Amino acid sequence: MTLEQIKNILPSLENVEFQLENGKFVPEHFHVTEIGMVTKNFIDCGGTMRKEERVNFQLWNADDFEHRLKPGKLLHIINLSEEKLGIGNFEIEVEYQDTTIGKYDLDFNGKNFILKNKVTACLAQEACGIPQEKQKINLSELKNNQDSCCTPNSGCC
Repeated sequence: MTLEQIKNILPSLENVEFQLENGKFVPEHFHVTEIGMVTKNFIDCGGTMRKEERVNFQLWNADDFEHRLKPGKLLHIINLSEEKLGIGNFEIEVEYQDTTIGKYDLDFNGKNFILKNKVTACLAQEACGIPQEKQKINLSELKNNQDSCCTPNSGCC
């Protein structure tokens, strides 16, 4: 989800609720303690220079059980971060501490913002020896094909 997408969704909501993919909710008394622009310059294992830019939201739970972040307040914080930091319309990454600090992609299911688990990946699989995924073959089809192609002098063996 991009910054513009969340800005378009917020005015239609009564409450801001974040939910993990496993169904667990971020406690409703969370705070958005930071909104920022994160730039990651790096080189992958294949030697390619790369750059990623994301808008970062940090969620935090305090012992402030009466706190409820309303959509208008979050929209105000977003607008202020755009104005003061020059943040553009990039994908949002959310930092949230459950058992450890995690980074999540953000989605919306029509009611709640969903913190989607991120995964690591090799960006240069061809350069670092990661085998290509093997083609899956249906054994019953293989048996039928053997009758027609695997004859003497057919070239299949």
